[in-house]
Amino acid sequence: MSNIDTRAAFPTNDKETVSAHFGHCKYFAVYNISEGKVIETEYLDAPKHAPGVLPKYLADHNVNVIIAGGMGAMAKDLFSQNSIEVIMGADGRLEDNLNTYLGGELYSKGTVCDHNHNDDDHNCDH
Repeated sequence: MSNIDTRAAFPTNDKETVSAHFGHCKYFAVYNISEGKVIETEYLDAPKHAPGVLPKYLADHNVNVIIAGGMGAMAKDLFSQNSIEVIMGADGRLEDNLNTYLGGELYSKGTVCDHNHNDDDHNCDH
């Protein structure tokens, strides 16, 4: 098996599209990338949302990039502390975002939430 350069994770509820809020997703689609190509895809069941849990969980699964719609500043800092690069502003189909990332054209839009998400049905405009 090839050496893995990157393990990139996307939050998703349906295994097809990026979930707007990574902290309330059902799964993480994790792509093992070697030399710019996906060599394996896996889906991790997301643990229950609690402050600080997801960065450690993904770090424990050797993820080194999280690509999400948005997140709070504290979450972004916790990912950084766990040596996980954060790219925010993704939306739509996982495959489209992954291909843009692999093409070197997906850049963080700096979409940081600055309000509480106490309601699971909450939608914020990212």
